[in-house]
Amino acid sequence: MKRYDPEKIRNIGILAHSGAGKTSLAEAILYDSGGINRMGKVQDGNTVMDHDPEEIKRQISISASLASCEWKEHKINILDTPGDQNFVADSLLSMSVMDAALVIISAVSGIKTQTETVWRWACDHGLPRIIFINKMDNDKASYETAFGQIDAVFHQRTLKFTIPIGSGPTFRGVVDLLYMKAYIYERDGEGTFTVEEIPDNLLKWAENERRDIVESVAETDESLLEKYMDNDTLSDEDLFAGLRNAIRAGEIVPVLCGSATQNIVIRKTLDTIIRFFPSPLQARPRKIANSDKTLNPDPNGPTVIQVFKTVADPYAGKLSFFRVFSGDLSSDSSHVNMSQDGAKERIGTLLQINGKNHTAVSSVPFGDLAAVAKLKATQTGDTIGDPKADVVLEKEVAPHPVISFAIEPESKGDEDKLASSLHRLVEEDPTITVKTDKTTGELLLSGMGQVHIETVVCRLKDKFGLGVTIKPPTIAYKEAIRGSAEGHGRIKKQTGGHGQFADCKIRIEPLADGENFEFVNAIVGGVIPRGYIPGVEKGVVEAMTKGGLAGYPVTGCKVTVFDGKYHDVDSSEMAFKSASAMAFREAFTKAAPVLLEPVMEMEVVAPDECLGDIMADLSQKRGKVLGMGVMGGQQRIKALAPLAEVLEYVKTLRSLTGGRGSFSMHFHDYEETPPAVTRKIIEGTKKEEEK
Repeated sequence: MKRYDPEKIRNIGILAHSGAGKTSLAEAILYDSGGINRMGKVQDGNTVMDHDPEEIKRQISISASLASCEWKEHKINILDTPGDQNFVADSLLSMSVMDAALVIISAVSGIKTQTETVWRWACDHGLPRIIFINKMDNDKASYETAFGQIDAVFHQRTLKFTIPIGSGPTFRGVVDLLYMKAYIYERDGEGTFTVEEIPDNLLKWAENERRDIVESVAETDESLLEKYMDNDTLSDEDLFAGLRNAIRAGEIVPVLCGSATQNIVIRKTLDTIIRFFPSPLQARPRKIANSDKTLNPDPNGPTVIQVFKTVADPYAGKLSFFRVFSGDLSSDSSHVNMSQDGAKERIGTLLQINGKNHTAVSSVPFGDLAAVAKLKATQTGDTIGDPKADVVLEKEVAPHPVISFAIEPESKGDEDKLASSLHRLVEEDPTITVKTDKTTGELLLSGMGQVHIETVVCRLKDKFGLGVTIKPPTIAYKEAIRGSAEGHGRIKKQTGGHGQFADCKIRIEPLADGENFEFVNAIVGGVIPRGYIPGVEKGVVEAMTKGGLAGYPVTGCKVTVFDGKYHDVDSSEMAFKSASAMAFREAFTKAAPVLLEPVMEMEVVAPDECLGDIMADLSQKRGKVLGMGVMGGQQRIKALAPLAEVLEYVKTLRSLTGGRGSFSMHFHDYEETPPAVTRKIIEGTKKEEEK
């Protein structure tokens, strides 16, 4: 494989909401650069980037996919990232290895929530950006609307590098404002074009936009501003140098327009990428974990790589995708995982990745992306390299899952297989979490949405041959008391030999918030011998596992044993255990018992026009709004709501906002359930017991 000088490498991510045309654009780039000999289509399921069976079936990107191409002696590594709200978090996890971002906006649907999300993430990471307004050939395309949204939503200094010639069926090319020429395309899918003079009806518009480019660049640099003031223009050399610096600094974002499926303005996009985006040598320093220090780009330094993605490949096994941030990496070498306390890792075969195709390479130079198979201790985000480097790079933190399901294997005996299979999928996708609910005993699978969970189920079947069932998790209610009461338990049995005798009196009272259980021995005079007190406590603890309201665990109780009787022969620890459980159940029913429910803290982000519907729905769900604000031109609502009411909030919010809303939630606290809801839950419990 050809080895590229770091100056000739570009690492870019393609970002946008689902359906904007990211994968189609990547396909056109690979075709025009000679990486593939035929352009695939998302609808036909034959693109390089979307090769997972679930991606083909759903016609969306599910995880970030890597491919590379060569353009004018430059290597461009392309990360095609997902934009669907179920999978968009993978875009965030990939940004640690991007040096720049190509942001796609549909001329038909404009800017959606997920585009705002990935734009904000790109800004946070300091990524230079280029915007490509796609689908200009569509009947409903509107360049003016799309560009207007860019200014209104992103609040970023943008410059048109192209303006469209026609729109929809009449779209036939663009005016290149850097070279002031018209590029007319054949619409044959081959990217064939001719260079002509600018049409008269677009000349004035083009001249105004060209002057805007020159003035904007001059304003970014004092020396350029002086030249502009002296000459009323800038030379091409000064203009391009100024643009390069301003774009790499994020001060200016160029805007192109075209059509990915018609292969229009793809080569011009490639030219813009290699001319204005930074190489790994000019890329931002990477943050070192738990430190104010950074790792600067250094092709001659000790080897440092970071794993940004893990894939369970059916043939190669575990594949770890990485970027080289210092030095280079050779196959058949030994390094240490600095994120795992120096665990040794043997670097085997290195792989150049192009979608699902892998090509073995002997080494990976500084700044490049590749993969390695079968690392033992390494996880996504880990730093590997020469111990001399002694750095751990900061890793991306996956967003919190927003939905959970109880999962179990269809066949009994497959529990271990399910656990190991889920572990491998969690390695692939850090936005998945798996844990056992200590209260209900259920194995909970959590993810970013209903579709996300469905794809996990499909992957368990396709990759591991494991059928599973999922269902909404059992709500982990608890029971508590609001008053104090006493209870008396007495066991007296005579069976011919040794009998059973125990008598105890206890008092229960509520504990302060946050405390679960306290046991107090207040026996005086030996009315219950010290050796039997552990039995009393055990009986209380056992009785608390199933409260007297609806059979849920009891929490927040102080229990004091203060009186009792015993028999020299017939008493035992077991007898006192039974008597104390009896006493607790009697006291519990007299101590104003209540049902507690888990309450979630939520943050909902949605367009202004959906605010009323969301607020009304939260009110119906017994939600309490904590505050509101504006984020990225959208409303942000913070609220508390019972888990039972928002188990399927993903579907609700999608319906209320037409898919434009997003939310996150996490456990907040337990709160008392209203009486009407408590009665309904108790009735449901009784019906279940009667079955």
